[in-house]
Amino acid sequence: MFLEKIIPLILTYNEAPNIERTLKSLTWAKKIVVIDSFSTDKTLDILSSYPQVEIFQRKFDSFANQCNYGLSKITSEWVLSLDADYILTPELINELKVFHVESHINSYSAKFKYCIFGKPLRGTLLPPRKVLYRKEKATYIDDGHAHRVFVEGDSAMLLSYIHHDDRKPLSRWLWAQDRYMVIEVKKLLETPINELSWGDKIRRQKILAPLIILLYCLILKGGIFDGWRGWYYAFQRVLAEILLGIRLIEAEKLKS
Repeated sequence: MFLEKIIPLILTYNEAPNIERTLKSLTWAKKIVVIDSFSTDKTLDILSSYPQVEIFQRKFDSFANQCNYGLSKITSEWVLSLDADYILTPELINELKVFHVESHINSYSAKFKYCIFGKPLRGTLLPPRKVLYRKEKATYIDDGHAHRVFVEGDSAMLLSYIHHDDRKPLSRWLWAQDRYMVIEVKKLLETPINELSWGDKIRRQKILAPLIILLYCLILKGGIFDGWRGWYYAFQRVLAEILLGIRLIEAEKLKS
């Protein structure tokens, strides 16, 4: 069975509100590798209650370095790379149980459904991400506030979804977003305009991005039909873009 060839890899830092739900969707795994950045909440207690979890602690310097360190602890041919708030759906687990790997495919991407308090939204801004890949073909690099895995060879798409279900408090979300935006500002200001995507060019203008994101989430992605959860998500994304705009203005003024 293909599942037996996979070891999940997860990064954690104070993920007590999320990690148990993620682990419950991985009961099929004989081994789970977790790279923890010295959590101070109950994350380690929760992880330790699952006998198949192997915990390695490393001081955080970048997401790419944490992931590459994690890859060095993987002993299987295939890696399932997950965030601590990713929940494998039963459909995806069933898909992997009978999965047939084509010899020329070295990685598979999954689509996501963003959840607000446990309920999936109709549409979100989350793009597909490479989550399943051959260990020996993969390496991570940092990309703005995020990170990206590069996998040699061809890639394909999984049919089923992963749920992104983050239930950390708003204060933690705000802290993380502000931290991310400082890194994102550095990327936007240091990258030549002609090398930026259209989306990043709009973000550089500061004013339009929050308005466009609001309309995109509510109208184009159908968030208005998700009731208060759709508005909640839209407000989150708008606030993130406002934080980015404020940080851009600050950086530009300090530079001048």
